Amino acid sequence: MSDLLSAVDIRALAEKAGVSPTKKLGQNFLLDGNTVRSIVAKAGVKEGDVVLEVGPGLGSLTFGLLAAGADVVAIELDPVLAPLLPQTAAERGIAEGRLSVMHADALQVTELPTLPDGRQPTALVANLPYNVATPIVLTLLGRFPQLEKVLVMVQMEVADRLAANPGSRIYGAPSVKASWFGSCEKAGKISRQVFWPVPNVDSALVRLTRWEEGAQPYPEGIAREEVFAAIDAAFAQRRKTLRAALAGWAGSPARAEELLRGAGIDPARRGETLTIADFVAVCAEARKRVG
Repeated sequence: MSDLLSAVDIRALAEKAGVSPTKKLGQNFLLDGNTVRSIVAKAGVKEGDVVLEVGPGLGSLTFGLLAAGADVVAIELDPVLAPLLPQTAAERGIAEGRLSVMHADALQVTELPTLPDGRQPTALVANLPYNVATPIVLTLLGRFPQLEKVLVMVQMEVADRLAANPGSRIYGAPSVKASWFGSCEKAGKISRQVFWPVPNVDSALVRLTRWEEGAQPYPEGIAREEVFAAIDAAFAQRRKTLRAALAGWAGSPARAEELLRGAGIDPARRGETLTIADFVAVCAEARKRVG
């Protein structure tokens, strides 16, 4: 028996369980073993790693991660698929304890399982539901600092936005927020033909590597929530100057201008020209001037 699920295996499992991919849950099952191997290799997964997977579905990527020697903690929202995956693993000889499946909404999970030896996931590798991919990545990185690296498959446009640089037309709030956590880059395109059903959008891999302590491009000491609130305000009205866009967040246009100038930023600039360090500087200025 192959370590990976074949296209025949996947369709047979779906038929046996009465499962049909649903648009509501953003399900597009990965059929191609070579694509699975490529994703696992690009994620740098090795024996002994513990990997967090969101939306494992029928297990295409899961078994690729297990074949590489990793243990997997999976979060599955579908009530039919969540119990099916451990059953499939047991039938394929996967040792008990190497796969843990949580039936939950990834956006609501606040605690991850700890393995008997004390290990927790240090990497997120997943084929994410495209309609909630960005919130899942940012939420999990915010809640679980032990996640040091990420490689996820998302819609091409989402990958482009997450990896965009300041000044780009597609640079926005997701781009800046991702850069709070680490360096982000696209890691390859995925053919539509390797999915069932075939999606009507292009897919891509995006890789994020968390900043090591002291290596982030901004000083420590400012709360992430403060910075993200400023980012949201700046991009809620992205055609406006920062003086106008940050007026509500700062309290008034004049106050916004005062904070921007104090941070060394021209109030006539727009949000898409600012780096994460710029937003942190504005928030540091606001904190300094309280009272």
